[in-house]
Amino acid sequence: MTIKKIVKRDGRVVKFDKEKIAEAIFKAAKAVGGENREKAEKLATQVIEILEKKHDEKAIPNVEEVQDTVEKVLIENGHAKTAKAYILYRQEKARIRETKKIVYGVEDDLKLTVNAVKVLERRYLLKNENGQIIETPKGMFKRVAKAIAKVDKKYNPNADVKKVEEEFYQIMASLEFIPNSPTLMNAGTKLGQLSACFVLPIDDSISSIFDAVKYAALIHQSGGGTGFAFSRLRPKGDIVKSTAGVASGPVSFMRVFDIATDVIKQGGRRRGANMGILRVDHPDVIDFIMSKETKNALTNFNISVAATDKFMEAVEKNAKYELINPRNKKVVDKVSAKKIFDLIVTMAWKTGDPGMIFIDRINRYNPTPALGKIESTNPCGEQPLLPYEACNLGSISLVKMVEEKDGKAKINWEKLGRVVRTAIHFLDNVIDESKFPLDKITKMVHGNRKVGLGVMGFADMLIALNIPYNSEEALKTAEKVMKFIRDETRKESEKLARERGVFPNYKKSVYAKKGIRLRNATLTTIAPTGTISIIGGVSSGIEPLFAISFIRNVMDNTELLEVNPLFEKVMRKRGIYSEELMRLVAQTGSIQHIEGIPKDIKKIFVTAHDIAPEWHVKMQAAFQKYVDNAVSKTINLKSDASIEDVRKAYLLAYKLRCKGITIYRDKSKDFQVLNIGSVNKPTVAYSEEKKYLKVDSTYAGGCKTCET
Repeated sequence: MTIKKIVKRDGRVVKFDKEKIAEAIFKAAKAVGGENREKAEKLATQVIEILEKKHDEKAIPNVEEVQDTVEKVLIENGHAKTAKAYILYRQEKARIRETKKIVYGVEDDLKLTVNAVKVLERRYLLKNENGQIIETPKGMFKRVAKAIAKVDKKYNPNADVKKVEEEFYQIMASLEFIPNSPTLMNAGTKLGQLSACFVLPIDDSISSIFDAVKYAALIHQSGGGTGFAFSRLRPKGDIVKSTAGVASGPVSFMRVFDIATDVIKQGGRRRGANMGILRVDHPDVIDFIMSKETKNALTNFNISVAATDKFMEAVEKNAKYELINPRNKKVVDKVSAKKIFDLIVTMAWKTGDPGMIFIDRINRYNPTPALGKIESTNPCGEQPLLPYEACNLGSISLVKMVEEKDGKAKINWEKLGRVVRTAIHFLDNVIDESKFPLDKITKMVHGNRKVGLGVMGFADMLIALNIPYNSEEALKTAEKVMKFIRDETRKESEKLARERGVFPNYKKSVYAKKGIRLRNATLTTIAPTGTISIIGGVSSGIEPLFAISFIRNVMDNTELLEVNPLFEKVMRKRGIYSEELMRLVAQTGSIQHIEGIPKDIKKIFVTAHDIAPEWHVKMQAAFQKYVDNAVSKTINLKSDASIEDVRKAYLLAYKLRCKGITIYRDKSKDFQVLNIGSVNKPTVAYSEEKKYLKVDSTYAGGCKTCET
């Protein structure tokens, strides 16, 4: 008989695919140094011949039977090493399946990592009233694809929605593109709020301040994060005519927002996050810079100083600049720019805050200046927005765009272009499908139709291409990739504009003067990705690897050794992989000082702390060159980095035309989700005395103190 179908482990009968057998054999062979795909094909043919002799026309083989036959064929043909690799791989997959189903209660129908399943179980998969999971990962992506695709009917009654739905589903299920968390959580549900980034205005009045608190609570509850500029509030000690009293200042009101955020859970699935911004020329700027010096202060805020060009020029000239009361626009003092800058740098070194945003540069790239000035960004700084504006994001997995051709890894530009175009279509539809908590937000979002397509898995892409992260070649690759993505997004937005019309505020935009007709006021953003990169099984955003091997807390009192899969693959291929070596790497996360690992491997597998700060900044600047919005990038520093290192990074970011900068010096905060610590003795067979790199279950790299 000819085998046409196979029984899956869950009982489903699906089409039989010989290539999957050949691919599994080839992967096992590659793990022990083999490279002969033709041999794998011949062995797969033998497997099928045995199965065909064994079964009649009515019988259908199951997965376990096929795998047993593969083991037998490998051993009988003298491929003992390949057979061992295949058996070990099979055992590991069985253990992972068991963990996913028993521990997390998730039927994983997409073969995701254990960590991906953990994140999906905690935050994304729908549950019934009893808290039981009622959808699979495939079901989640189908729910999202169906909800977003139906928007096409709004613009074309004859649209082939089923075809569009399948296109959307395929780029998500293949993990080539994943939208921001609220879209995954809420698409196709009653809540229906699909955007991640919001900015709310705060005017100099009690009613405006507490309206913003209320609006922020609604946004956090629906799954979004909020940014605020406190720059319009009168300074501490200023007069309040209505009460004949004095003002308490912006920082005091930030505490109100912080406490409110503490008691609101985003859709019950993740804590709220805020960005607090104050202009550098506000009289309370010193209080703001120092606001997170006290332990556990403003824990729900990232903070950034909005630095003007005047201020940065004064820093360079060691001159004074003016502090201006926002209530009456009067100059209240002149202070040394260098002293303020030094304080910013010192506090960033000490606590990780404040970052800086270069507010004049941001507004030079404001696509709709006639609608007002940009004052703030979203919580991680990558999305500058006008008051009451929101933006929905999504990221492409760049490592998925790398393919081997003629024995060499190359970027598949045709595939990347296709995914980019489909993703922009998807994100534009999200705007229409999303239900916003305020009419003012709905009006602004629909008026400008901003989207932010970004990337993740960039470090993995460089490794696959054999390019060191801290190299000129990596910077050139970043620029080439991002320029291509930007160009493709504009082509698709122009196409959508022809079919659906330009964004309603188009005549008030810079594009109208240039004659560029776009559907969306902005198209690209580099987000930190966080949990969606865990779902995708790739490195976070454009960050370098944070560690090669480490211990991850996957559930209560359970800690598992995790090794970067690309590193494991290379080490196995070279015949130098061992669990003992991986445990050694897990003590620091880096391989740079470990004997026995070849220099060429060390050159490619660099971690965030192996890279000098200037390379972090240069990489951020390389992407920013071709990004409409901004770039989220943490400039990670070793614990022994100096204040001068921070100063150089901040000045370089301004010089290289970044829109902002965030640094984090290791161990500068009491809490961070990446730590060197003892492994729990009951769950991992390591000696109690040794220290290992440990991370939280949802950590994906990048910022060590914020949940993204």
